[in-house]
Amino acid sequence: MAEVAWWADELESVFGRVAGRFGRADLRWRMRDYVRGLLGQAARKNGWQLAEWAGHHTPDGFQRLLNSSVWDADALRDDVRAYVAERLGPDGVLIIDDTGFIKKGTTSAGVGRQYTGTSGKIDNCQIGVFAAYATRSGRALVDRELYLPKAWTSDRDRCRGAKIPDGRGFATKGELARDIVRRCIAAGLPAAWVTADEAYGQDWHFRRLLEQLDVGYVVAVPKSQQIKSLAGIWRIDQLIKEAPVDAWQRLSCGHGAKGPRVYDWAAARLPANLVFDADPPTHHRWVMARRSLSDPGQIAYYLAYAPVGIEIAELVRIAGSRWAVEECFQAAKNECGLDQYEVRRYIGWYRHITLAMLAHAVLAALAAQATTDAAKGAAETDRPSSRSPWQRSGGSWTLSCPTHEPTAIPSPTH
Repeated sequence: MAEVAWWADELESVFGRVAGRFGRADLRWRMRDYVRGLLGQAARKNGWQLAEWAGHHTPDGFQRLLNSSVWDADALRDDVRAYVAERLGPDGVLIIDDTGFIKKGTTSAGVGRQYTGTSGKIDNCQIGVFAAYATRSGRALVDRELYLPKAWTSDRDRCRGAKIPDGRGFATKGELARDIVRRCIAAGLPAAWVTADEAYGQDWHFRRLLEQLDVGYVVAVPKSQQIKSLAGIWRIDQLIKEAPVDAWQRLSCGHGAKGPRVYDWAAARLPANLVFDADPPTHHRWVMARRSLSDPGQIAYYLAYAPVGIEIAELVRIAGSRWAVEECFQAAKNECGLDQYEVRRYIGWYRHITLAMLAHAVLAALAAQATTDAAKGAAETDRPSSRSPWQRSGGSWTLSCPTHEPTAIPSPTH
């Protein structure tokens, strides 16, 4: 009973934090009922079932809350982000990813046939780009943007039908991700790192923004990712292929459902970029690879930007933290109805998603009280072959000019 009372007190504290975003008392009570319903035991958290759970005769009040009442979902998002930072603590990782919301019909804002990892195929869905904040204490969603395909932004009548503002033009998922990162850093979210999958990691503009913001990153990239130097351009898989045997280290990148996630890792520091880097540099860029123990042919590739003196085990930990956003999506959808909305308008999507993020943040804060976990690893290095481009420098590996011929066709990315 004491624990239940503490949960109730935490929820009331959160309601107090955000009450000022809702100008009228009836809106505040409606918001409270909606969030309580998202945290409740309704079989499906749509308008009718949430209304029944809250004791309302119809879902009209909740529909007005999401579609026509006056309140600012972006201001509430800012409150959610500040609350998560306070409860989960500093020195976390900001994780960028997108998720799909499978929908029927053609009128929901941004809906269309597009690929989504939610179903693993091209499906009729909406896509949201999200940011999660993760520390050793827990993880929670802190920002969101709805992706609008060109089929929408080029049809202003269709946009007006879904109440999409006239000023909202087309933006790629990468551009939405950069906007989210700028917002989070400008707001003072204490993220020391950013990580993302290869859809975002391969974007040079995304990586360059993080470097300009002085934020470290470890991002996945495809095996065809090109690495530039004054000596030429090489594919990352070619560089990793030349790694000596003793450059690989067996390290855990965090705990999973079955215990530590252990892989073989190789990492090497790249030469300084004379155009962008300070002299002496405060950060170094790295290439990294993760190799499966059970299937050595299964290799994932990464680029990293980290403060001078970083330990390889720390880069591995950051790479492994990316899975926290998948845990956020699963929990927010299963426990807080993130994907169970029935709104079609643009503003309704943002309002429901933000209220679901608030509900999930409360669960994350409660769980954080009893969560302490640390991933540690030990680095071990030896001398490489004298002809290898992988050279030992101090306690880590660096890449000199590779011995094979560079790629003939340059790329705008590096």
